[in-house]
Amino acid sequence: MDFALSEEQQAIFDMARDFGQTRIAPHARDWEAKGTIPKELWTEIAQLGFGGLYVSEDYGGTGLSRLDATLVFEALAMADPAVGSFLSIHNMCGGMIDKFGSDQAKDRWLPDLCSMTKVFSYCLTEPGSGSDAAALRSRAERTDQGLRLNGTKAFISGGGYSDAYIAMVRTGQDGPKGISAVIIEDGTPGLSFGALEDKMGWRAQPTAQVQFDDCVIPAENLLGEEGRGFGYAMAGLDGGRLNIAAGALGGAQSALDQTLAYMGERKAFGKSLDQFQALQFRLAEMETALQSARIFLRQAAWKLDNGAPDATKFCAMAKLYVTDRAFEVANQCLQLHGGYGYLADYGVEKIVRDLRVHQILEGTNEIMRLIVGRAMLAERG
Repeated sequence: MDFALSEEQQAIFDMARDFGQTRIAPHARDWEAKGTIPKELWTEIAQLGFGGLYVSEDYGGTGLSRLDATLVFEALAMADPAVGSFLSIHNMCGGMIDKFGSDQAKDRWLPDLCSMTKVFSYCLTEPGSGSDAAALRSRAERTDQGLRLNGTKAFISGGGYSDAYIAMVRTGQDGPKGISAVIIEDGTPGLSFGALEDKMGWRAQPTAQVQFDDCVIPAENLLGEEGRGFGYAMAGLDGGRLNIAAGALGGAQSALDQTLAYMGERKAFGKSLDQFQALQFRLAEMETALQSARIFLRQAAWKLDNGAPDATKFCAMAKLYVTDRAFEVANQCLQLHGGYGYLADYGVEKIVRDLRVHQILEGTNEIMRLIVGRAMLAERG
């Protein structure tokens, strides 16, 4: 088994890391304070080929594997987890359109998505349905004009900021089989947004409710087949979970790198902190945690790329394990900075705040345990 990255994969990682350190990291605190990310950043990212990671080259994408994509998101998160994670959501939308959309839908949406002249958001969660996503109540009814939408989506990254939204709405019976996926462009009458959420982390990323009030869209904005939307959403989440894990890994790695440098400079009791054996042990534990998490994440990505029957289970396990370990490492890094770790100037407290949500979204880590446990019982049978 070969654990090494290919030359091409290493080049992808290096390109994303260098861009992040040059164009994102110096502005991360300012963007967090303003609560937004400049739109021109996305066109720069798209020029690197990161706007349509899963989209075929025929439509302007780069057609990378899921493993390749985790390298991009890990590297960008070393600069700012909030920015890299927002890009992951946009790419999840692109992957759904490329995989499930008609040729007409691909022609219409994907070129702008890949160039990031249109930024996309993903709308599944509702105020009354989080982990129980199949209980969503937003509804689309057919009319002579197309589809009329009514309902509310909650916790939407890019709500009021993005140019288009892929939303899961009910077009039929209760349960997952009555759910379809639709695309709504910004500016559509009846589409509105709640106030920006005041969040613990990911503060650079605008988050708001997305509301549909007799919002009419053309019938051709239905993505794929009617009644298949829940399946589309779940298929997208396998890759999304890998990306969220990769973002957590990149953020934690950045925190550890900063801590290692800090401990070589900070002195106590006549010597630098990195000369205390007890603190060396803690560094060793954190390094081991991140390296094991990295291997696990890449194995899960490899399984998803190769269509392994247990890929969903491994994606859930990777999301659970990597995000938990990453948060623990970032939190330990703050502790090793002492009082300075609590100050915004050092950057570690931001990483801790940003990584906390990685244990919640794309399916909470409690739901990941449920997926893994059920898969184990099914395999036993």
